[in-house]
Amino acid sequence: MRPFPGNRVAPPPLLRSSLEQIFGAAGAGASVEQVRIVEHSLFTRLHGRAIATTRRRRIYLRGSAAEFFGDPVLMLHEYCHVLLQWETGSLTTLRYLRECLRRGYWNNRFEVQAREFARSHEFQLRELLRRGTESAPAPHT
Repeated sequence: MRPFPGNRVAPPPLLRSSLEQIFGAAGAGASVEQVRIVEHSLFTRLHGRAIATTRRRRIYLRGSAAEFFGDPVLMLHEYCHVLLQWETGSLTTLRYLRECLRRGYWNNRFEVQAREFARSHEFQLRELLRRGTESAPAPHT
């Protein structure tokens, strides 16, 4: 039994490989493959209005994985928290709370870094997905 109920969902293969290219180039310690996505998570609902929350190797979603996978900026933001912050040890629950008390949610360094990462890699992710879709073989009819 998992401590926080919700459905685990794997990203589609093209999305996973595209994210691997981005985060591999960013020097992430862990791989996208190691991150577990949990949709309809009670844990996220315990975080007020949050639509997603993260822990080491976990992304917990309030809504569906399909919605999450359809939002490149949100995906990059949350994967940044997991792969570039939790995995490196720079982000801990205590450090995050301290940052929020000092600077508020919007201006805390973890959120600022994740927003900047998402903005600076959004085009690359969209392009990788577009190219992957174009090169995929057509379904047989």
